[in-house]
Amino acid sequence: MQRDPLIRVTAMPADTNPYGGVFGGWLMSQMALGAGALASRVGQGKAVVVSASDFAFPGAMAVGDELSVYCDVAATGTTSMTVAVEAIARVRNGEATTRVAEGTFKFVLLDADDRPRPVREATLSRQRENDNG
Repeated sequence: MQRDPLIRVTAMPADTNPYGGVFGGWLMSQMALGAGALASRVGQGKAVVVSASDFAFPGAMAVGDELSVYCDVAATGTTSMTVAVEAIARVRNGEATTRVAEGTFKFVLLDADDRPRPVREATLSRQRENDNG
């Protein structure tokens, strides 16, 4: 199955931890950016993260490796959307890849007054677009 990343970025020296590896916090921030992009697109508006959970870091990446962040809507609630995220590193000078992180982010959709708004409104209109497109 072919899928497109929400974010693709190269790890730089400033993204390392004191041991010289890529910092897990940097990975999480890239994952949050990708998840937020998907939540805003699907929700057709402002989506703010309210929790992050289930994080695992099964692999490591080095400076210069390319990080791709893949996201899927895992669940929706009345005003919330849960996004599952997977982070895959590709070595700089080759094609080898490693899953370096995974986790979930929960977002709440907000209206123009920053009050929670129903997910249904956003997802129903998106579904209609997909059905007609």
